[in-house]
Amino acid sequence: EAIALERSLLSSLRNRADYVIDTSDLTLGELRRSLMDYFGHGAAPRDSMTVKVLSFGFKYGMPLDADMVLDVRFLPNPFYIDELKHKTGNDPEVKSYVMGNPEAEVFLQKLTDMIQFLIPNYINEGKYQLVIAIGCTGGKHRSVTLANELYDRMKDQGHYGIKLYHRDMAESSLQDLQR
Repeated sequence: EAIALERSLLSSLRNRADYVIDTSDLTLGELRRSLMDYFGHGAAPRDSMTVKVLSFGFKYGMPLDADMVLDVRFLPNPFYIDELKHKTGNDPEVKSYVMGNPEAEVFLQKLTDMIQFLIPNYINEGKYQLVIAIGCTGGKHRSVTLANELYDRMKDQGHYGIKLYHRDMAESSLQDLQR
């Protein structure tokens, strides 16, 4: 009864519409393709995807908007090296230390391959954003290094926007100064 009333109330609007899309049986991807066909002016749906690579520290909590959370605490922690403790994954010495571990390179290659496989499939299903969160203990060394490396490998790979964020790097550095 409510649906019949709604149809009656909206009938004049429907009659004036240039486009009508019945979404009853559409998946999100199918709806997105229909909208892009009508209003995308020739743009492919993949052109509107954004990939967000985010480093974070588990001790500050996991990011709530993450689609994928990757834990890199299996790698040796530069925090325990006196010369690296107060530096970040943006510093060349920390990057060398983290990436000098063979497991870091293998992890990064496998992750890159997986992301490159997933992106076109997510786009086909209508997903417009992918948040990849890479975490270590404090969000200052390992996660920053690997987020930077993933971003560098992917920034020129596809027809999608990619952004890089380091959520907890400043917080972790501030706490180090207070000790």
